Amino acid sequence: MARPHIDTAKPVFQAVGVTKTYHMGDVDVQALRGVDLDLYSGELAVLLGPSGSGKSTLLNILGGLDIPSSGTIRYGDRELTAFDDAELTRYRREHVGFVFQFYNLIPSLTARENVALITEIAKSPMKPEEALDLVNLGPRMDHFPAQLSGGEQQRVAIARAIAKRPQVLLCDEPTGALDVHTGIVVLEVIERVNRELGTTTAVITHNAIISRMSDRVISLSDGRIVETHWNPEKLPASSLEW
Repeated sequence: MARPHIDTAKPVFQAVGVTKTYHMGDVDVQALRGVDLDLYSGELAVLLGPSGSGKSTLLNILGGLDIPSSGTIRYGDRELTAFDDAELTRYRREHVGFVFQFYNLIPSLTARENVALITEIAKSPMKPEEALDLVNLGPRMDHFPAQLSGGEQQRVAIARAIAKRPQVLLCDEPTGALDVHTGIVVLEVIERVNRELGTTTAVITHNAIISRMSDRVISLSDGRIVETHWNPEKLPASSLEW
């Protein structure tokens, strides 16, 4: 059952019949095979599945980084799949924050300056210092990436993603390059952003234990959603162990 803080009346995303086929020489690879999915305002959803299940492809399409071969996706009351390149760029810039497995920070810029790259182009951004405080990196904001641990660099990446105040935060294996302890610290930050900012959040992982911190688990296999269920008990990230 949906939780009280989640509005299921009007989905943020509605994907219907979404397919994606990649043409690789003479071979066609079907990454998605008719996906139907709603994502709701304020929810923390985990897209769970093994490598090659289609979860990253689905996330990239929701984020406007890729387009489906067929099917439709609505974002609010607009059809995302009808956007041209300029509209997709504006959508990514104004509405979506991305967090990837690798941090993609600019080595010659401090944490504050890496975040400021986004705040300078966003409509109504947080101050870089505010975003870094939210991920508990206030004291480290003038450090360069080489002076930060992997977990700290990932938290800078999250601060950069949320500084534009996105409606949606899409995280692709955000703990994949981290040890367990550091990964949990990063998951706690994602949990806090979802709770305090009300940002609709989708986290991709192959680690079933991480799915216990979500409102809803969406399981993928071979390009299809094979199961969707609301967690009967949403566990705090701090209690996870793997």
